Amino acid sequence: MRTYQCFWLLFWAGQPHQSFLTPLSKRTSGFPGKEKVLVLSGNSRQDLHRSKRSWMWNQFFLLEEYTGTDYQYVGKLHSDQDKGDGSLKYILSGDGAGDLFIINENTGDIQATKRLDREEKPVYILRAQAVNRRTGRPVEPESEFIIKIHDINDNEPMFTKDVYNASIPEMSDVGTFVVQVTATDADDPTYGNSAKVVYSILQGQPYFSVESETGIIKTALLNMDRENREQYQVVIQAKDMGGQMGGLSGTTTVNITLTDVNDNPPRFPQSTYQFRAPESTPLDSPVGRIKANDADVDENAEIEYSITEGDGYDMFGITTDKDTQEGIITVKKALDFENKNLYILKVEATNTHVDPRFLYLGPFKDSATVRIQVEDVDEPPVFSRPAYIMEVKEDVPINNVIGTVTAQDPDAARNPVK
Repeated sequence: MRTYQCFWLLFWAGQPHQSFLTPLSKRTSGFPGKEKVLVLSGNSRQDLHRSKRSWMWNQFFLLEEYTGTDYQYVGKLHSDQDKGDGSLKYILSGDGAGDLFIINENTGDIQATKRLDREEKPVYILRAQAVNRRTGRPVEPESEFIIKIHDINDNEPMFTKDVYNASIPEMSDVGTFVVQVTATDADDPTYGNSAKVVYSILQGQPYFSVESETGIIKTALLNMDRENREQYQVVIQAKDMGGQMGGLSGTTTVNITLTDVNDNPPRFPQSTYQFRAPESTPLDSPVGRIKANDADVDENAEIEYSITEGDGYDMFGITTDKDTQEGIITVKKALDFENKNLYILKVEATNTHVDPRFLYLGPFKDSATVRIQVEDVDEPPVFSRPAYIMEVKEDVPINNVIGTVTAQDPDAARNPVK
């Protein structure tokens, strides 16, 4: 008749209370209301090499980051061959056996000697065996079991960057995407809410908002104007436990810059400019500079100047200084104080890059009046003719008048000529 033996591996977890087992040195006690049982059945020792194994097993969870001063109690090995006479010896092997996990070879009690960190190693695979102490021969087949470290919320969410930098165009619509921030939690995402991260905004309202599930930051205020404020610093919090009270949290900073769009037309700071130009001013020489101000920057502030009307429309020209965005008024035709000593021009300043979205703000151009006073210059006398032909007889007496040449001062003063 064939005999059978059973090898039991019992584990307890839960609220600790006094154990009825034989105490070990530095052993912590604790048994749950419901025990987890591993049952091994096989043939007799003589037929050990042909043994069959039948498992009835619930995976065992051991709490990580145990804070007690004594060793943490794991469970107990027991064979039905153990008569309590000390003839059997229990052996533990596998991950951490003899160091992290120790066994009382007489009673089969297993303890963890160190704090366990699930993030360092979540699962331990061990093997248990009972042998005859005198012969060293196994009385049960070697059996494998698993200890899975039970996660606790001991890791706060960590953002992938300490500081994020982002930019969006000014005057963006509400809900415009800015940037997505991401925080990860090293806790077990498959157990509870320890790794369930929820995002919230601590600083940066009412200008920006963040989606709680995705970490996507969006604009929340209409008509944010770069010319009023260019830089924003937003602080985002990531909190685990689904954002519930008691969860751990981490923060990151997001620096957001508003980039320029052409939403400001050029404007002359004054309506009238006055310049003086000597009538002797060479052609293409500058008479004066005017400048229309534009609150935008770069190409959005580029201006083109033109003379649109005036009695000096054909006498003067205007060009743009690309470095200073000033309009340079130059002489196109020779000036003559005696002919005309005052010119009135209408000058227009226009943006070269207009954004159609902002045309409702008004025309992106402005105009001003330019008065140019021509100054008199002391010019040399001018003869009435470029050449004179005079005839004289050869025997004419000395001091006789041969003819007359005439010159006069062209200036308004009509200074006498000699």
